[in-house]
Amino acid sequence: MERRQQGDIQVLAASRAGISERSARRIGAAASLPSQCRKARGRTREDPLAGVWEEIVVPMLRQVPMLRATSVMEELDREYPGRLHERHLRTLQRRIATWRATEGPEREVIFRQEHPPGHQSLCDFTEPADFDVTIAGLPFDHLLFHFWLAFSGWQYVKVIEGGESFTALTEGMQEALWQLGGAPATNRTDRLSAAYRNLSPHDDAAAGYQAFCDHYGIEPTRNNAGISHENGSVEAAHGHLKRSLREGLALRGSRDFVDVAAYQAFISEHVARRNARRRGEVALELAQMKPLPAFKTTDFSLATVTVTRTSTIAVRDVLYTVPSRLIGSRLRVHIYDGRLVCYLGNSQVLTLPRRRRKAHGPTHVVDYRHIIGSLVKKPQAFRRSVLRDGMFPREVFRRAWDILDATLDPRRACRVYVGLLHLAATHACEALLADHLEAVLAAGDLPDVEVARAAVAPPPSASPDVSIKQTDLTIYDSLFQHQETPDVQAF
Repeated sequence: MERRQQGDIQVLAASRAGISERSARRIGAAASLPSQCRKARGRTREDPLAGVWEEIVVPMLRQVPMLRATSVMEELDREYPGRLHERHLRTLQRRIATWRATEGPEREVIFRQEHPPGHQSLCDFTEPADFDVTIAGLPFDHLLFHFWLAFSGWQYVKVIEGGESFTALTEGMQEALWQLGGAPATNRTDRLSAAYRNLSPHDDAAAGYQAFCDHYGIEPTRNNAGISHENGSVEAAHGHLKRSLREGLALRGSRDFVDVAAYQAFISEHVARRNARRRGEVALELAQMKPLPAFKTTDFSLATVTVTRTSTIAVRDVLYTVPSRLIGSRLRVHIYDGRLVCYLGNSQVLTLPRRRRKAHGPTHVVDYRHIIGSLVKKPQAFRRSVLRDGMFPREVFRRAWDILDATLDPRRACRVYVGLLHLAATHACEALLADHLEAVLAAGDLPDVEVARAAVAPPPSASPDVSIKQTDLTIYDSLFQHQETPDVQAF
């Protein structure tokens, strides 16, 4: 109609409006616009919810506003069998959606937040359930600790072998802060029991997280109970991180790693490449962050144990062997997520790999080097020892013992196997001895200590006689021969 008023002919005006010429003539002849002439469309078929919607469904929704349509349908079918058919489910869903939008209760509003530089970091644990990572061919059950800056997106990721513990949280945070080089004003977590569990006034973990944050001048915050989206920034970062790591593992071509350190190195390198793209934003963050203190703070749990007569200590329901020279000593143990550091007084005497208690049966961490000195004197103790299953450092050692036990008499079998362990410990040749045992078993022979000794730890050959001729000291006399010096005129 505007085009017609400007002088365009009917065909041209209709074409520019995107309608047909016939529709243009009809609209032009009408007394008002089409939108003003529209009449409400009436129902063309019987309402399948008539007699049910207002009487039954609406009261149910007012009582339980978030009730699903499928649950409503099941309830109606129980009360009024045959009243509604499955084909009416979509109609019920649309009607419930309309009711919630027009008459339902108020919905919770999410308020997007601004993240100024250097203000907030977030950290959480996430489970890489579909990574299928193996360590030396064995499945590796683990978590990932994820530290993330809200403004720049800088992140730090650490492999966690245990669960969500105080040591895992503080150790991961401390490593992230020192790698970053600054401390944000606040740190956000969900309601981690590792950070906020207050079991008793004497629980070290109760006030440990607050003391950790006070050391770095960080204000700890957490989301409200059951409101997961309040920690949504790091939750979303979890998804991006895990998708990127899955692709990195696929490009690597193998999900097997030699050890946990190699797996951590892979993740650290991957994350470092992602962080490199955020140098500018990270520089803005660091300019607003607090400087780090002069030293690190406690990021471990403490335990005090006594070494028993069996040369073992018990830490968190796990039994560890220690060197027999420590029997009777009282050790202070720093419990980290992946290791135990043992102190005798102020001297560090031992570092052990940390293990977690199994769901069924005792858990033993055995290093045969700690006890082989005594065991070689009493080899028959090996057969019934509760630590026996831990004294097979490699699978080939277990197969060697099974063959020895099945072939030789019990006493000789114990002497031979314990002798092999003693050989591996005293000559530090466990890998060479394992290769030797593989060859012996493959040939169908029995392992023998002396044969193994000759193969992996032969005695040193005789040293050649070296004759050193005494130097004639008279040759130095030539250095002291008298030499005339020119006269010096005195002034």
